[in-house]
Amino acid sequence: MVQLSTSVCLLGSLFGLLLLMPVLKALTPASMCTPLKTLNDSLHHRRRYMKHNFPINYTIRVHQKEVFKLSTINRMRLQVEGLEDLILQRLWFRVNQGVLKKIIRVLPERHPSRPYTAELERRFRDAEGVFVGLHTTEVCDDDLPETIAEIWDHLTEEPNRVPESRWRFVTPKSLLDNFCHTMLCLFSDCFDSTEAHQDYCGVSHWRKGRKKDLQPES
Repeated sequence: MVQLSTSVCLLGSLFGLLLLMPVLKALTPASMCTPLKTLNDSLHHRRRYMKHNFPINYTIRVHQKEVFKLSTINRMRLQVEGLEDLILQRLWFRVNQGVLKKIIRVLPERHPSRPYTAELERRFRDAEGVFVGLHTTEVCDDDLPETIAEIWDHLTEEPNRVPESRWRFVTPKSLLDNFCHTMLCLFSDCFDSTEAHQDYCGVSHWRKGRKKDLQPES
């Protein structure tokens, strides 16, 4: 009887572990969360540097695929069955690499927002380096779903070959808002450790908090 009870307990524990394995596998490694949290600290100051230091309604030209919003992520998840977060995270890095370069490109050397943006890009590259190191062998270009591969191809087009219809004019603040919101959506487990789970992928979450950032600016 004791042996049967022990066997049942062991089977129950094994079954529970099997149920948890997909969850554990989905968690972002701590080594990835650390640079992302540092990056998020910088993004808390985006309003000051990307709005107050620019003329009213100032916009920069970006590729339409670089307007990467929560609605973009949600739409791709509906279009591509079983789309892995890893692929979306990789696309997030590719998109925002171009966004940061375009913002820096329009800033004169002595512009008050240039040091901030340069530091933001440095922290972004640190996070990207960790991401690439963790996933070098997991995803290659050939593994991308057709929908994602098409976006990737558009983002790697030579600027002079991009039709005018594919360019968009967007404020620097809006671009960094998208940068921040999509980061918290795709790496949400890095930012939920000290509070109740937040639906960072829900547009309504950001509408409710529009008047305040996740942390006050210093």
